[in-house]
Amino acid sequence: MRDIRYPHAYIHAAATTRYGRHEGSSALDLMAQAANQALAQSGLQRSDIDGVLCGYATTFPHLMLADLLSEKLGLQPHYAHGMQMGGATGAAMVMLARTLLRAGTCRHILVVAGENRLTGQAVDTSIQTLAQVGEPDTEVPNGASVPAYYALLASAYMHQTGLDRETLAEFAVLMREHAAGHPHAHLRDPITVDQVLASKPIATPLNLLDCCPISDGAAALVISADEGPVQVVGDGQAHRHQHLSAMRDVLDTGAARACARALAEAKLESRHIDYLAIYDSFTITLVMLLEELGYAPRGGAGTRLRRGDFAASGALPLNTHGGLLSFGHSGVAGGLAHIVEAWTQLAGRAGERQIDPRRRALVHADGGVLSAHVSLVLEAEGTT
Repeated sequence: MRDIRYPHAYIHAAATTRYGRHEGSSALDLMAQAANQALAQSGLQRSDIDGVLCGYATTFPHLMLADLLSEKLGLQPHYAHGMQMGGATGAAMVMLARTLLRAGTCRHILVVAGENRLTGQAVDTSIQTLAQVGEPDTEVPNGASVPAYYALLASAYMHQTGLDRETLAEFAVLMREHAAGHPHAHLRDPITVDQVLASKPIATPLNLLDCCPISDGAAALVISADEGPVQVVGDGQAHRHQHLSAMRDVLDTGAARACARALAEAKLESRHIDYLAIYDSFTITLVMLLEELGYAPRGGAGTRLRRGDFAASGALPLNTHGGLLSFGHSGVAGGLAHIVEAWTQLAGRAGERQIDPRRRALVHADGGVLSAHVSLVLEAEGTT
């Protein structure tokens, strides 16, 4: 029986492929590309990797994806695990990696996800596949899609808080501004609030530019017990419902509960966070999460945005790679890219995109219809 316990989990390396269109590349090809980049960056040998965590791919529904990827990469891990938690999968894999290290099960873990959702799957197939997060007897048969579920959330939330369409559009514009400088981002052309408001209606009140694009791409992390540039110091989950029809309160989806657990474990408060990596499948997702997590008052996220707080040069930079809304959404790898960017900025490795030094990041991801919530607290080396 193992008697070694590793008290800390450090992210040693983080990488993404370019997001967008990758003709002829399978999900496995994209995962391998990101994984190879992260492994090279980490300085570890393949024989050092004793854990592999792999997110699911709707375009490659293999029953043993972590094993398959390990074989492709020439790895022989002690522990291999495929995971499915919707958009929360990336953050949940980091949480599991930290648990495995602290238990002594592994010492060096590869976390990877990727999908060719843009070129490897018809749009209608993607819509139908994702719609299955709905309640099978009442929601799915009535033709609801994921944008429709979030549009219903948006309508209820806007009614209760006074949030308006213009504010949602401003967050789409901000994400595009952040993506403009990232060479791997799917969407980099600037947009305006007027363009967001005039874009094609998808599900009222959400228009096309309120929704993330469908992308090909992959992301990978190497998480280790050995000291590295960024440490995972807290994590937490919350699950209050699966289906939209079972949601009790749009003001209490579970996000704040997961965040409170992560901050408590890290022995920190919200004021100690100076970088935000927040899931943003739709503009309403981003605003609801920012406000439930306590980084803006209800109905007040727009005020903070217009003050410049969420800009790359602001007090609380938000999704400086452009988030799902502009960097791109390739399934699990979409959310995992938020963690890659947080690591890149905290580690001071963003090159020309580097913002002022940051000490601690809050990562928050959700899966389903604000159903599964995972929060992580990341801390830069040398932070006291």
